[in-house]
Amino acid sequence: MLTGEKNPVLRAKTKKIPRITKGILKLLKDMEETAQSSNGAGLAATQIGRSERICIARIGQKLTALINPEIPWISTTLESAEEGCLSLPDIWLYIPRPSEVILRYMSLEGKKIELKLSGWDARVVQHEVDHLDGVLIVDYRAVSPKKGQSREKVRRKI
Repeated sequence: MLTGEKNPVLRAKTKKIPRITKGILKLLKDMEETAQSSNGAGLAATQIGRSERICIARIGQKLTALINPEIPWISTTLESAEEGCLSLPDIWLYIPRPSEVILRYMSLEGKKIELKLSGWDARVVQHEVDHLDGVLIVDYRAVSPKKGQSREKVRRKI
């Protein structure tokens, strides 16, 4: 079940997972089901009230489990796009983010993976890793939407 913005775990930095256990695998399966049923591009453990450093992110067309993810490199080029959040369902903001990142994480099989991501994939991963560091989209300085983008005004209802 999704936690709301008042849950303090959303603002806490998560703890790394020392090893993959049956409990972690079950948690990831539950998170994947929650992300799919909520039509989310991703879901962090903090969004369901857990403090483990794990998340699910849609990379390409596939929801991918990211264990202990980190972003060691970001591009200097920023792109602004509209973002929403399952934990803040009535808030949509245009957020500037680096257009490319390098993502490091551990797979379900315990393999260390490094990917260079760009565009939407980079945005989704940054959003989910932000959750694992206690950062929400409302913490960013939102920008006005560009002409021709999906909404003329930013919706914000709290």
